[in-house]
Amino acid sequence: MIQELFSLVGKNILITGSSRGIGFALAQGLGNAGATIILNGRNSTTLQAASGRLRDVGITVHESVFDVSDEGSIDREIEIIESEVGPIDVLINNAGIQIRGPLEKFSREDWQKIIDVNLTGTFLTSKKLVSGMIERQKGKIINICSIQSELARPTIAPYTASKGGLKMLTRAMATDWGKYNIQVNGIAPGYFKTEITKPLYEDAKFDAWLCARVPAYRWGDPQELVGAAIFLSSKASDYVNGHVLFVDGGLRACV
Repeated sequence: MIQELFSLVGKNILITGSSRGIGFALAQGLGNAGATIILNGRNSTTLQAASGRLRDVGITVHESVFDVSDEGSIDREIEIIESEVGPIDVLINNAGIQIRGPLEKFSREDWQKIIDVNLTGTFLTSKKLVSGMIERQKGKIINICSIQSELARPTIAPYTASKGGLKMLTRAMATDWGKYNIQVNGIAPGYFKTEITKPLYEDAKFDAWLCARVPAYRWGDPQELVGAAIFLSSKASDYVNGHVLFVDGGLRACV
């Protein structure tokens, strides 16, 4: 009975920005839990390579190439994937970018790029898929937020603004769509070793500061996000809505 509660067998899960990093780790973990995975990215070559790695370990996987900031591309490609694979049961909005720099020197163009991918892309992808979920009266959406949904640090103000907005968008989606038996929640990673954080963990001074600051005294491994994703993708979370689950090694708990 408990295994059924957390089972993802028969579920189609689309994960945006999943050819590498956290998105790929989630794809592998959810695929190992029985789900059919739809990988997404903008580069078909990179995406095919990632799919091959999942197939090599027995995961059922498909690819869908689109840019989450391009509404026409989203609509077209999701219609194709749903016609070929079937309805999407779970959407994980993971695609995100980071550009660092002093806020007073940030260009409007770079600001907009971050907002378009990290925040607007979540809205556009969710909007496309939610109509089918409403019709079926069932669905789950997981938005990958961030420790920066709550905390700021120098040189990443636009990213922080986008992730703070994503936390509130998660709550707003849950409020609007909960009546259709759709659960919308977030996962907020703390500091995990991925390509996007490479400049930080390769900086000895920052690495030492972070490890001293986090109660777990280390960086997170992307695989440590899989349990939260399985919970929020499964029947176990059917009465959880509008919640952001922080997986941060205790970072927010202490000063």
